[in-house]
Amino acid sequence: MLGNKKLFLFDIDGTIALGTKLFEGSRQLLTYIERERGKAFFISNNSTKSEEDYSKYFFANFRYKATPNRFVTSGYVTVEYLKKHFRGGRLFVIGTESFKESLRKNGFSVTDAPDYAVDCVLVAFDQELTYRKLANACNILANNDVPFLATNPDLRCPMPESYVPDCGSICQMLTSTIGKVPIYLGKPSRTICDICISRTNYTPEETIVIGDRLYTDIACGINAGVDTCVLYSGEATPEEVARSEYQPTYAFDNIKQFYEALQKASSQS
Repeated sequence: MLGNKKLFLFDIDGTIALGTKLFEGSRQLLTYIERERGKAFFISNNSTKSEEDYSKYFFANFRYKATPNRFVTSGYVTVEYLKKHFRGGRLFVIGTESFKESLRKNGFSVTDAPDYAVDCVLVAFDQELTYRKLANACNILANNDVPFLATNPDLRCPMPESYVPDCGSICQMLTSTIGKVPIYLGKPSRTICDICISRTNYTPEETIVIGDRLYTDIACGINAGVDTCVLYSGEATPEEVARSEYQPTYAFDNIKQFYEALQKASSQS
């Protein structure tokens, strides 16, 4: 039941905000959760910002204080996976310079040159993407039997003006060219949900994932065995939900409606 939820895992862009603008109802909802309900965590497939970056970003743009451990990103999950399987390894990376630097700080050697002596190929959201990077990745994947990894399968990233290609679209270009499909490490993997739950004393039954994408946000919650809520303020539409294999527990037009429904359910529980 919605009224019994204590741990709220929010996607960010398209769900509670877009760019530097909070959606109507977001601030009131977050305040209500902190005061009455439990904890709000923020789960993002954007690998260009670290948990520390997001904490600073929320305060600078939203005047909302949240410690870094309340943010879990696909970048964080990817680094933890790499530490486990390729510690100290050499990586071919399609990604921003800031993302590459975070990998270097964690002990990895990083390149985007046509270097066949790499342990894996890793693709992330890259606003600095070049054709040369794509060509080099294709050459390595076609001629080397190395793992093909990606931070997230999102096809498009919401921007204030429209959308831009995200990591999933970059990977589709590579897959169309060389026929290999990556292992995606962020949402819809349940790992992000598991990390958030492990940082609290709440149970999966007390947890809910709220997002605007079915194949990442809602699928992530389903994979983790927790309730989910889709909002039609971003990518998903009611028509898409009707034909999707990823069926949310709840659906609302926007975050304000979710807030109102939560208040009503809480008063009745």
